[in-house]
Amino acid sequence: MEIKIGIQNVNREISVDSAESADAIAEQVAKALSDGAELRLTDSKGRQVIVPAAVLGYVEIGAEETRRVGFGAL
Repeated sequence: MEIKIGIQNVNREISVDSAESADAIAEQVAKALSDGAELRLTDSKGRQVIVPAAVLGYVEIGAEETRRVGFGAL
């Protein structure tokens, strides 16, 4: 699932591809915002992204469905 993170006063967003569920990501974001700590996410390749909660502008969590490839009949 693709997660896009907007940072205050920064034009470019951070994009993370994660294997976690949308509910787990939303829970981590809510916890980071309530604690005032950092948002720490791990992508599908094992890399960590750490963003201070104080500078979060938005977090967009993508849909969990897989993308279809090809020209098949529905």
